Amino acid sequence: MTTPDDFPSDPDRTSEMTRLRPISDLDDQSEEAAADTAEAEAAVELDVEAVLAERDNFKDIALRLQADFDNYRKRVAAQTADEVQRATGKMAESMLPVLDAVEAAFVQHPAEVEPIFNLLLGEMRKLGLESMNLHEQPFDPNLAEAVLHEPGDGEPVVAEVLRSGYTWKGKVLRPAMVKVRG
Repeated sequence: MTTPDDFPSDPDRTSEMTRLRPISDLDDQSEEAAADTAEAEAAVELDVEAVLAERDNFKDIALRLQADFDNYRKRVAAQTADEVQRATGKMAESMLPVLDAVEAAFVQHPAEVEPIFNLLLGEMRKLGLESMNLHEQPFDPNLAEAVLHEPGDGEPVVAEVLRSGYTWKGKVLRPAMVKVRG
């Protein structure tokens, strides 16, 4: 059997041996390190869960902001379209006296005024203005104002259109003035 005296004395090896601890001390340290590692892992798991929760919260906020912005964009587009409709409707309404004057001139001088009258009506149709054709149609107080009445049989019918009525994109812009029979 060998004893420590059998080995030559090496100062480096001796100092190394003194630095080494007994195995029981190492077991205690490894248990402490394992406990510290487990605590660190648990803390990291908690941190990961917290970070994931925070990420989900920020993602939710981002989705809400995106939805709010989409709604805002749609609302502004609808408001702009309404304002354009209103402005063009007002422009068409302001053109009605001009149409009335051209129509009256057409009745007096059809050959001379017809090209201008047709051109003006054609351009206004492109914008959404439609002339109502009510002659010999059943009288509808939503479409026409009866200013004259003549006796007749049956349901009231438009006998004569005294002033043309117009619709703007399907809505009555100005009711027609008519003479009703019946």
